Amino acid sequence: MSVHPPPHVVRWTVALTGVGSLMAALDTLVVSTALTALRADLHATVQQLEWTVNAYNLTFAVLLITAAGLGDRFGRRTWFAGGLALFSLASAACALAPDVGTLIAARAVQGAGSALLMPLGLTLLSQAFPPERRGAAIGIFSAITGIAVASGPLVGGAIVNGLSWHWIFWVNLPIGLVAAALALVTIPESRGARHPLDVRGLVGVSAGSFGLLWGLVRGNDRGWASAEVLGSLAGGIALLLVFAAWQRRAAFPMLPPELFRSRAFTAGNLAIFLTFATLFTGVFFFAQLLQVVLRHDALGAGLRLMPWTVTFLTVAPAAGALADRIGERWLLTVGLALNAAGYLWLVDVTSAGMTYGSLVGPFVLAGVGVSMAIPCAQNAVVGSVGGDALGKAAGVNSMMRELGGVFGIAVAVAVFAAEGGNATAASFVDGFRPAVVVAAGLALVGAVCGAALPSHRRRDVVPEPGLAVAA
Repeated sequence: MSVHPPPHVVRWTVALTGVGSLMAALDTLVVSTALTALRADLHATVQQLEWTVNAYNLTFAVLLITAAGLGDRFGRRTWFAGGLALFSLASAACALAPDVGTLIAARAVQGAGSALLMPLGLTLLSQAFPPERRGAAIGIFSAITGIAVASGPLVGGAIVNGLSWHWIFWVNLPIGLVAAALALVTIPESRGARHPLDVRGLVGVSAGSFGLLWGLVRGNDRGWASAEVLGSLAGGIALLLVFAAWQRRAAFPMLPPELFRSRAFTAGNLAIFLTFATLFTGVFFFAQLLQVVLRHDALGAGLRLMPWTVTFLTVAPAAGALADRIGERWLLTVGLALNAAGYLWLVDVTSAGMTYGSLVGPFVLAGVGVSMAIPCAQNAVVGSVGGDALGKAAGVNSMMRELGGVFGIAVAVAVFAAEGGNATAASFVDGFRPAVVVAAGLALVGAVCGAALPSHRRRDVVPEPGLAVAA
């Protein structure tokens, strides 16, 4: 019988895991609005600027499952607090960077800190609530994460315009260090099953993920048919296949293959991958649409994205709570279908001579849809496993989110570059429309994955260490 912490501990857990999620997600894209200032101040090339974003995303995504495994073995609260401290100190190193090379290295360390924050925060939060209330908690977590990702350009623009690019990093230092100290004294320690650490699994999944992600982030720059990109993608896939084979043989696997026998676990992870592919496509292009075509500055563009971003705060918590009552399947399916409809509506109204008013309806519809989908996909995954497997499930779910985001941007940018460009408003529209159509297609595939979830009354839970699927 599971014992859940008292209310004051639950409140601290919600608040501090929310802080960790906010910091990690916000820094995924907040740097994008500072690129012009970084280029002028640090004399950076375009390729170096790209790596100020990619270095963070690569270490973040590659280390997610590894971080979840370390937390299970050595203490989730301790490693979560360590992630807050590491992220904060790396942020200070970013702010003090004298050149772009140092900044890129510090951003990579920041990503490692974020990799500890996201899966361990989700696990700690999930453990603080009984299963029947977990959806509402994850809805709050998803709202914070979604707001952070989507408001990155707004926050970055406001800080850069009002202060300097250094302050997008300095603000993390006091918040993160205080949150780390509070986490150590307010959140109970928890661990997964006390099995030996699967070192081979850690190395295999990290190396394979790195190869796959390297190919995705380098594809648009080096060419998708280049030896570097094809070799990286092939090597990453091969290493992940070796990892999967090893997991079937390992006495104490890092990621037990039996987890994938759960329809909720598999379909939920596929759905979150596609959800974040569409979300990050929107984050990447929508602010640019407002700046290139409608001529708003970074702060003005961020403010005009509020009809889209505010839905993460209003809809996601309600969707998570409703999922506790009726299940995730139809909320996830309808949500991604609405997201696709909003994107296609946006394509229809976008032109070089459009007005901002024509974008509000599509922004709202797409925002409502993705805000419904995110907490439901996450809850389906963590709700499909037993308590000891929560860390593993959260790690896989967080990694699928990051992989989806990188994949979505890579594919959409490739389509955009093939059909248009940034030179004029007309050429931007020419590339934007097919790129967003592709994102809508990914959302529809995600809706199909959502429809594959089991019903609320037939939730298949995989316990650990038994790992037998309930009938």
